[in-house]
Amino acid sequence: MQIPEEIAKLPEWHPLNHYIKEIELLQNTIWELRTVKASEEPQVFFNLFNKLSTIDKRFERKENQLFPYLEKRGWDGPSQNMWSFHDNLRDQIRLLRKAFEEREFEKIDQNIHYLLDGINNLMAVEQSVLFPNALEILEEQDWKEMEKGEVEIGWMPGCEPAPKEAPAYVHPSQDESTKDLSFLDEESNHYDEGYMTVEQVNLLFRTIPVDITYVDENDKVIFYNRGEERVFPRSAGIIGREVKFCHPPKSVGKVLKILEAFKAGTKSEASFWINFKGRLIYIRYFAVRDHQKNYKGVVEMSQDITEIKDIEGENRLLEWE
Repeated sequence: MQIPEEIAKLPEWHPLNHYIKEIELLQNTIWELRTVKASEEPQVFFNLFNKLSTIDKRFERKENQLFPYLEKRGWDGPSQNMWSFHDNLRDQIRLLRKAFEEREFEKIDQNIHYLLDGINNLMAVEQSVLFPNALEILEEQDWKEMEKGEVEIGWMPGCEPAPKEAPAYVHPSQDESTKDLSFLDEESNHYDEGYMTVEQVNLLFRTIPVDITYVDENDKVIFYNRGEERVFPRSAGIIGREVKFCHPPKSVGKVLKILEAFKAGTKSEASFWINFKGRLIYIRYFAVRDHQKNYKGVVEMSQDITEIKDIEGENRLLEWE
């Protein structure tokens, strides 16, 4: 593959270099898949198919990294159009995987070319339209911010950038890099990833279908969310109360054992499920630690999973009617 001249000149860290590496991997894998039949060499085919399926990492980086930056600069075409191509290819991968699980090898041999041709067509559009326009539209600072975020999503195997020396941690509140924050309300507060007003935080906690209680490092209850339908009742009287007084005698010993293990650092999570008033309730405890791994308390989360536990298969349609 001939690397476009404008990309060949880019520094090694640049996100487009990672996309080009993945194109080389994809082209080689596609060529190999065209020379193998699932009906004749199922295991060889399946290994190659699994390698090809990691293309979803590429899709996720585009959708969550590249596309948002293009939108900020006024180009939402990729989000509106190319994303649907990704989803079509995902559907084909899922159907082919299902056919393999059901050992319908002849069916795979008849249909694999649709997936391979679709990926080739997508890569052609990337190289002729998406990447050149992105280089024109985006500024160097956009690419540098994008490169920092890509590690959270990852790359196709073998296309990872060379490891860099880990920079000193910079808390988001001290991050002075320029960002477009025109969407913010003057009352917005800065969180690790994003901004919300106190009202928005309250609405978020009130809306999520999970009971949350936060106990600090001194074993005092400092927060609970006031949802519309809580599993267990809570009232403002528990704020500032020692957590050992918030549980019935028969279970307080278990709670204290959890806290002891969390503080010692030997455990970080504990899970239970119980039948309560005819419903199945999932209860989880998570240790809260700061960036230096110091214990900062525990979060208790309770959720009614009665309907969730019966979910099977998939439901990709909106069935409101």
